[in-house]
Amino acid sequence: MPSVADLPTRSYAILGLLAIRDWTTYELAQQMDRGGGDIWAAARSMVYQEPKRLAELGLAHARPETVGRRKRTRYGITPEGLILLRRWLAEPGAPPALQFEGLLKVLLADTGQLEAVHASLTEGIQWADELQDVGRLVAAEYAAGQGPFQPRAHLVALSFAFLWDYAEFVRRWAVWAQQQPATWPEGAPSTDVFRRALRGGPVLPPVDIP
Repeated sequence: MPSVADLPTRSYAILGLLAIRDWTTYELAQQMDRGGGDIWAAARSMVYQEPKRLAELGLAHARPETVGRRKRTRYGITPEGLILLRRWLAEPGAPPALQFEGLLKVLLADTGQLEAVHASLTEGIQWADELQDVGRLVAAEYAAGQGPFQPRAHLVALSFAFLWDYAEFVRRWAVWAQQQPATWPEGAPSTDVFRRALRGGPVLPPVDIP
């Protein structure tokens, strides 16, 4: 059996879902679209290939089934896979690693056009809106007691709260940042931002969001 260090995090993301119930690869991809992919980004092609690789390692089992004329494979976790998953879960998780290209473009905007900066910020707002659109569907299901995994609502709520407020913060920051270039350079906000940081607490001022 592989050691914990032998598998990348994406493997444990799939193993964790397989520990909940058996899935087809299409169903796994749907679950990643419902929020798992926002916690740990994974290409759709990986979601389709990873269960097969886990089965080859003996960490998952594959069961062919037929629905009408269509054949598909349903995957589940093996005892060996569950042991490895539990070992991985017992170790402290790594801290966040941010990859936000729009923010990088803002940081390096010295040689760019302000219109391009504005486009990146608009994209950030759109991302936040889309994430919360999905979140509203999830919230409605669980609030009504009809979530797909209602007995796990206490765990879903923890990750949901983080993603919802993270989207809210990105939107607030992007709206605030869009308002700043019009005041440059005389009205640059840097002094206020740095002073608020030294006082402790958040530095983003109240923002009116359309």
